[in-house]
Amino acid sequence: MKLFEAIILAIIEGLTEFLPVSSTGHMIIASSLMGIAEDPFTKLFTVAIQFGAILSVVVLYFKRFFKSLDFYFKLFVAFIPAAILGWLLDDVIDELLGNVLVVGFTLLAGGVLLVFIDQLLVEKENANKEEVTYLRAFKIGLFQCIAMVPGVSRSAATIIGGLTQKLSRRNAAEFSFFLAVPTMFAATVYKMYKYYKTLAATGTSFSHDQIQLLLVGNVLAFVVAMLAIKSFITFLTKHGFRVFGYYRIAVGVIIIILIILGVDLKIN
Repeated sequence: MKLFEAIILAIIEGLTEFLPVSSTGHMIIASSLMGIAEDPFTKLFTVAIQFGAILSVVVLYFKRFFKSLDFYFKLFVAFIPAAILGWLLDDVIDELLGNVLVVGFTLLAGGVLLVFIDQLLVEKENANKEEVTYLRAFKIGLFQCIAMVPGVSRSAATIIGGLTQKLSRRNAAEFSFFLAVPTMFAATVYKMYKYYKTLAATGTSFSHDQIQLLLVGNVLAFVVAMLAIKSFITFLTKHGFRVFGYYRIAVGVIIIILIILGVDLKIN
């Protein structure tokens, strides 16, 4: 992986991680187009730079993370379903990560849902007063499991999960951001550990260039995610999901057409 490729992927991660458009799907597409998707380090990189993105949440909502222990317990309850399912289906998920066609179809299907979600889940007048209970947190955590399929979008799944629990768009989005912290931190640590074990088995370790790329990627993802989160909350509160739905449909259709035309986007 070259520096400019790392920069492109980090910008994509920062822009899309907290938007309902699937950051994983976009990075799979981008890395495939750049011809680096088969590289094991690329797969590690696309997960590891999520750490920079989640740091932006901690910084932006610093006070919320020190409000009470109850806050952490609810995040843990919401985190459990994805943690268990992710561990059990790790190999299956890795296999899905290697198929751009899956990303195309999930982007398309998710886009259609987002176009109509504002009508299906109309925001209630008293939604801002609703709190995240333990039961609601667990149900939102179940929605997060759907996002293990590349292209679904963890952000979209958890925000929609929050809306089904009668939370306002803002509250649902913010809880989605908070839930990203333990989820993505665990994914990053797990992938780093697996990659380190693979290197250790061959008697090697992270190279200086790889460490440099990871540092650059995380810093850039952090900065871009900070800007994206602020803009997204304002836009979502005023306009809802429809624009994101149309965008997903467009990208999904383009990917499917390219594959039908014989453009080699397949990773494995």
